[in-house]
Amino acid sequence: MPHPDIDTPRGTTALTAYQHDYAQWVEDTARAIEEGRFDEIDRTALADEVRDLGKVERRELESALRVLLMHLLKTRYQPEKQTRSWEASIRVQRKHVAEFLCESPSLRPQLPKLIGKAYDQARIDAANETGLDIDTFPEACEWSAAEILADPT
Repeated sequence: MPHPDIDTPRGTTALTAYQHDYAQWVEDTARAIEEGRFDEIDRTALADEVRDLGKVERRELESALRVLLMHLLKTRYQPEKQTRSWEASIRVQRKHVAEFLCESPSLRPQLPKLIGKAYDQARIDAANETGLDIDTFPEACEWSAAEILADPT
């Protein structure tokens, strides 16, 4: 980790830049990596940022699962109100989930946990959107990961 007194090209320390000007810290860090000035990089901050990238991927996957599950619930428990929009959303979210898993296959083993978290919110969202009582929807997800991701066509 660089010493806080090492100046970045903008005249602030690497630590100060990270704490006070994130965009500049990103730019300075990228430039230092490109130029091989590794001794100037705040390794702890960089490691935190890289870990956060993984969190963002998981959150995006969970969000796609949430929308997908909400529409599956609405379709199952309010079929008479099913629209092309719901069907399209199911197709789009299945595609998004498949893309996430293709780009980051290490997330596949995390699917059961992610589905569980997404389902809890999807159940609330489905109740809010349909006007049905939340108890209409099972407390635990009734579909397997394979069923959730399967394209029926």
